[in-house]
Amino acid sequence: MHEVVRTADLPAAERFDYWRHAVSEAFVPLDASRTGSGAFRGELRGASLGPLRLYQVDADSHRVRRTSRLISAEQGDYFKLGLQRHGGSVIVQDGRGALLRPGDFAVYDTTRPYTFTFDDPCRLLVLIFPRTMLGLSADEVAQVTATRFSGTSGLGGLISSFLGQAADLLDEVDLRDNHRLGTNILDLLTTALAARLDTRPADPDTVRRALFTRALAYIDQHLGEPWLTPDRIAAAQHISTRYLHKLFQAEGTTVSAWIRRRRLEACSHDLRDPILAGRAVSAIGARWGLPDAAHFSRLFRAAYGASPRDYRTAHAAYGR
Repeated sequence: MHEVVRTADLPAAERFDYWRHAVSEAFVPLDASRTGSGAFRGELRGASLGPLRLYQVDADSHRVRRTSRLISAEQGDYFKLGLQRHGGSVIVQDGRGALLRPGDFAVYDTTRPYTFTFDDPCRLLVLIFPRTMLGLSADEVAQVTATRFSGTSGLGGLISSFLGQAADLLDEVDLRDNHRLGTNILDLLTTALAARLDTRPADPDTVRRALFTRALAYIDQHLGEPWLTPDRIAAAQHISTRYLHKLFQAEGTTVSAWIRRRRLEACSHDLRDPILAGRAVSAIGARWGLPDAAHFSRLFRAAYGASPRDYRTAHAAYGR
C-alpha cells in the first residue's frame, strides 16, 4: 500500500496518543481509548481507490468512538465498511451490534455515533467512501448498519474475498486501474445491501457490474489453470457465455484478452521477484497457465518489449 503509519518506532509512552491522532486523520475524528495494558502496537496502511480509501489496520486491543460532539465539530459524510481479517471486533450503531469474526464485515455511517471495539490482536480492513457513491439512499442503508454480513457464502463471501485480494494486491496495481477497482467493489456492496433489504439498487447497471466483478475474481482465483475458458467462467457465474462476452465488451476488452493480460502481469511480477530468481522462465509461464514456452515468450515480448529472460535480467540489474 502507499501510506504507512506505525507506532513501533516511538517510545512506549507516546504510542497510543500518536495512534489516536493517526486514526482521526485517516478516517474522521474519533475518540480512541485503550482496553488493554502494556506498550501499544498499531500499524495503519492505506491507499486510494479513486475517491475511496482502503486501509489495513493491525493493532492491539482498543476502542474507537464516533461521538455526537465530534460529529458536530466536523461533519464527515461517509460510509465505512469494516472487514475482519484476523481476531475479532464489535461494531455498535443505531441500537444494533455486530460481532465480526474473520471474513465477516459490517457497514456503518460516520454521520451518526458508533463504537468499534477491537480484540487483541486484530487485523481489520476499512473501506471509506462518500455516502453519495453508494447506489442506495442513506435511509435505506440505515436499516442495515452494524449488521453482520458473513464472509463465508453468497455475495458476502465474494465481497470478503475480493476486498481481501484487493488489499493484498494494491502495492502491485497500477494507480490508473484503482478507480475502476473501487467502483467494482462499491457495485458489489450495493448489490449485497440491496439483497439484505429486499430492494432494488438505484443504479440499473449495478447488477451487471457486480457480475463483471465476480467474473474477474473467478479469473484471478484460477489464473494458473490451463482449462480457464469463457465457457468455464460463464458456467461458474451461472450466466451464458454470450452474456459473459457482452460484460467484457462493455468494459472495452474481451475475456481472452483479460485472461492473457492478467497472466502476463503475474508472470512479470514473478520475473521481478528476487526470491524466484532461480526458477526457470518456462516454469513461471506454466505456473500462470502458459505452459508452452515458445508461446509464452512471444506473448510476453509483444506485451513488454523484451523476452521473459531479458526482462528478468534487466530488472535484476536495476534492483527491480
